[in-house]
Amino acid sequence: MDSHLEIDGVSLKLSHPHDATGQWIGQYEVLEQLLACWLTVGDEDLPLTPRLIGSPGIGKTALAMAGAKLRQQELYIYQCTADTRPEDLLVTPVLAESGKIAYHASPLVTAMIRGGVCVLDEGNRMNEKSWASLAPLFDQRRYVESIVAGITIKAHKNFRCTVTMNQDESTYEIPDYILSRLQPGLALGFPDRQDEMSILQYHLPFAEPEMLALTVDFLQRAHSLKLDFSPRDGINMLRYAIKRLSQKSDHPLSRDAAWREALEKCLGDDALDLDAAARRRSRTLGDSQVPLGLGDFFFDPDDPLHPDRMDDDEDDDS
Repeated sequence: MDSHLEIDGVSLKLSHPHDATGQWIGQYEVLEQLLACWLTVGDEDLPLTPRLIGSPGIGKTALAMAGAKLRQQELYIYQCTADTRPEDLLVTPVLAESGKIAYHASPLVTAMIRGGVCVLDEGNRMNEKSWASLAPLFDQRRYVESIVAGITIKAHKNFRCTVTMNQDESTYEIPDYILSRLQPGLALGFPDRQDEMSILQYHLPFAEPEMLALTVDFLQRAHSLKLDFSPRDGINMLRYAIKRLSQKSDHPLSRDAAWREALEKCLGDDALDLDAAARRRSRTLGDSQVPLGLGDFFFDPDDPLHPDRMDDDEDDDS
């Protein structure tokens, strides 16, 4: 690929594509939905820019990579952060060895130019100012304006994009005018037992079946309790356990001891007692109980003197 491109007299150094290796396992429906978003059904039709939504570590980026691979397009990934600036997203000026300013195109802009796929990873960590610079890209205009380089860059007709978004508290609210451009939202859930086992076997073909089974049992139990332990957590935990087992062949740890140590070191004390962790999470979220009023502290719910109690007659009148 050409490493430079000139637009309106400005030379841009292009980014390198990401090596889209790997295999997508399970949840094929959401992969089909992503590919449908990137289709065009006529000359006047435009591709959609979907949001891939879910907990950290469940494979949102891997899903986008699989989509790019199936479409046989170059893949570019931009990691969004809270301090991402508009020029970081588009064109960044860099002082060259000659003392002159060189302009580097971001992975997003390179994908626009070359007709590739761009993944804006963890997009809801970006602030509104950065999102505003992308507003014309994600509607019918399909261009961006680099104030730093003083140029307008139009997207290739084959350019496709998706935005991954984690569901946690360390994120920004996406402005409505941007959210309306990032449609639809495709939710990615935790894998079922068979898919989770296949995922772990794919990434850890050297892991023993007993340790794989222990890990899948743990993850499935966590999913059923709505705890956010992900396949990525399971992979990292197993890697650590396997390394500990192979570290000292003369005094080996037992499998159970290594697995439990990995559980504690990688996932924390909460992972040692999932039921207790689920109860703490439930209390933090407030369960689904109706909030207590002042009268609840002094009267039983059925007490006739309870200020918030409704008599049968009042119920009938309503």
